[in-house]
Amino acid sequence: MSLSPRERILVALDTPDLAGAVALAEQLRGLVGGFKVGLEICTAIGAPQVVAAIAAVGGSVFLDLKLHDIPNTVAGAVRAVCAMGPVVRMLTLHCAGGSAMLRAAVAAAQGMPQRPLLLGVTVLTSLDATALAAELQVAPSVTDYVVHLARMAQACGLDGVVASPHEVSAIRAACPGLRIVTPGIRPPWAAEGDQRRVMAPAAALRAGADYLVIGRPITNPPPVIADPAAAAARIVAEIEQDYVAL
Repeated sequence: MSLSPRERILVALDTPDLAGAVALAEQLRGLVGGFKVGLEICTAIGAPQVVAAIAAVGGSVFLDLKLHDIPNTVAGAVRAVCAMGPVVRMLTLHCAGGSAMLRAAVAAAQGMPQRPLLLGVTVLTSLDATALAAELQVAPSVTDYVVHLARMAQACGLDGVVASPHEVSAIRAACPGLRIVTPGIRPPWAAEGDQRRVMAPAAALRAGADYLVIGRPITNPPPVIADPAAAAARIVAEIEQDYVAL
């Protein structure tokens, strides 16, 4: 898949404020590949309204709803997303919903005239090995568990997965052809925040990621960077300098 550094960046518009999200999308139009909108703004405003507003700016949408319910309910939700049109490029579902749920989502999407890429969320980047073992009682290592979920997602017909950059190389080896979308991206000049398994943009691409989800380093950059547009341009330049063979 031949993509420019710019096309690989998906900016997370994590805000409940539609006007603020649209203003950011306008600032970043043409500088990044698309915009991730998730539960916060979709709960506050409504997913169809948010998608329509981003489409009006000229941006494509990564709809990060992390669907996780019984198969019939998820299938209905997928059909509703498909009806929003081609502006929705990607949609997330939790792999933890199981294979029946994932297969129902794939079947629902295939029955629609147009559909987004379906991405299975593996393990959230806010979780580390301690939380996975002690709180969720998942016995395998983080990497082994993520690879297991990625294999299941691929077997169920999903187009890709969402995983931390630390598991990307293992997924790439185990699941050739699966698209990998990677949150937890932090340039060296940005704070980690509540992310635990993070990596710099060029390093994540070298590991095998296809798309990088970047939020606060762009939408709320440190004071030394003028504005979101300058932050996005800096990240693109750093990728071009550090990782040429895209």
